[in-house]
Amino acid sequence: MDIDSLTFGPDGLIPGIVQDRAGAVRMVAWLNRDALLRTLDTGFVTFWSRSRQALWTKGETSGNRLRLVQIRPDCDADALLILAEPEGPSCHRGTETCFDPSLEGPSGVAPWPSTLPWLGRLEALLKARKASADPTGSYTQKLFAQGVDRIAKKVVEEAGEVILAAKNEDREAFVGEAADLLFHLEMLLVDRGASLLDVVAVLHHRHADRTGGPA
Repeated sequence: MDIDSLTFGPDGLIPGIVQDRAGAVRMVAWLNRDALLRTLDTGFVTFWSRSRQALWTKGETSGNRLRLVQIRPDCDADALLILAEPEGPSCHRGTETCFDPSLEGPSGVAPWPSTLPWLGRLEALLKARKASADPTGSYTQKLFAQGVDRIAKKVVEEAGEVILAAKNEDREAFVGEAADLLFHLEMLLVDRGASLLDVVAVLHHRHADRTGGPA
């Protein structure tokens, strides 16, 4: 990225929108030239604090750093999309994102359901359950404790339930069985050290290969 091609504001700042691998917008803050250079140099996202008038690397006190993946300027080069791997919550309130989906907007209307960002949170929960696998614990802890064969068997069972439900006219039951299948497939991926995002990446590359361009 050519820093000289960017358009900083009169105050020398440019907004940075932080997005994680699952597509969730984590936070928005400001960068000056030095903050951007430090981000690129260290590999951890650094901003300019307008209140303190100083550089601050996200997570320098909390440990909840943002490991840089990529920076993309927008079409006018006056805003940055910062792709990062979060090492913990990104909001000072302790939530994963400053745009907490549990909060209602000013209109009082709850936000629309998310897809991959929410599945990313589910994956994080499943990883925690796997780390605390216990034959006497929760359903997922017990299943993780039983190992890959039992989890794989559940995936096969749930796939059969989806097929049976698809033959009926009960849409709610069909979607419910599909949710069960996706949940247990996510468990199997986590157990094998993989992610649903890895599956999405494969689909993306396959589509790109067939179309001759990115998905």
